[in-house]
Amino acid sequence: MAEPKQFCTFYVNDILLGIEVLGVQEVLRYQEVTEVPLAAPEIQGLINLRGQIITAIDLRTRMNLPPREHDNNSMNVVTRINNEVISFLVDSVGDVLEVEENNFEPVPSTVDATTRELVSGVYKLEGKRLLMVLDTAKAAKLSGNTA
Repeated sequence: MAEPKQFCTFYVNDILLGIEVLGVQEVLRYQEVTEVPLAAPEIQGLINLRGQIITAIDLRTRMNLPPREHDNNSMNVVTRINNEVISFLVDSVGDVLEVEENNFEPVPSTVDATTRELVSGVYKLEGKRLLMVLDTAKAAKLSGNTA
């Protein structure tokens, strides 16, 4: 029998997304962001995490969703992708969920194309909810970024 997997979950515009716990370095409240001139629109800017400069990617923009009403209410999910640390800006952080591997399914065709491109699959949860598994490498891939 396959080992259950644990996911750090978060919400972006009421969409429940998750990253495997082992891929998450830390979760932080809003951090002051320094804008980067001429950067791709989804790059919110740079944050200073204890002396380490990290690119902050706004998942709302990356997923072609409407902007957040109050930008300083976002949370940072900090992850390491190919030896590069990236922060994903999300609306709120959920719980750590444990899911059974046999509940993993392909992304439904009803999910919009942009979101489907960024997730590797879904887990069915109780209460008719879906946990979409964020493919962090694809979500971090920007024009000129080889993460």
